[in-house]
Amino acid sequence: MKYSYIALSAILLLISCGSADSKSGTDEPVEAKRYSRFSGNYNKTFGDLHELHIAAAIENGVGPFVSRSDTALYMDDLVRIPNELEIYKTDKLKHSMPFLVPKAAALLSDIGLNFRDSLIRKDMPLYKLIITSITRTDDDVKSLSRRNGNASDNSAHRYGTTFDIAWTRFDKVNQTDERTLDDGRLKAVLGQVLNDLHQRDRCYIKHERKQSCFHITVR
Repeated sequence: MKYSYIALSAILLLISCGSADSKSGTDEPVEAKRYSRFSGNYNKTFGDLHELHIAAAIENGVGPFVSRSDTALYMDDLVRIPNELEIYKTDKLKHSMPFLVPKAAALLSDIGLNFRDSLIRKDMPLYKLIITSITRTDDDVKSLSRRNGNASDNSAHRYGTTFDIAWTRFDKVNQTDERTLDDGRLKAVLGQVLNDLHQRDRCYIKHERKQSCFHITVR
């Protein structure tokens, strides 16, 4: 049920986004938004400030979560993220939980699907994305802060809206395929996918250099 729910959420979200793009609420013509190709500059393209992530998390999420037991209060508002699908897999989540609000789960699904489709169109071997962090509680953040001085107490991860995708690690789908891609090339493909969704106002993104991940919050 969760898998189909994620797919259904993604379809409904795409429909709503398409409707929003085509209507302005008036009879006046709407100028089509212009989209640019990914330039390859990760820091410049994906530099959304922490404050933007927090504002979007509060608007679209639940919580914030104080402890793991808080998930019971919001189970009707959360989707459990599977350990592994054809399009992505979750890392060992030592400091986060595999739950997202449906809107964020749909975004994650779209990123994974678009990444796979992009590899197929480019006639490249298939790889899965690796999700390194999802929803954190205050307790998780405190524990992480003791190991990582860059961890923020006011984390967008505390609202079920935010996840991190590694850009130095990818999981090859077919191990018998002799073709391989290095992490830099795969990161570039992922960058193109994220840039498209970012320009369509689906998310805020921060290119985290020290953590080697894309920090993503649904809008």
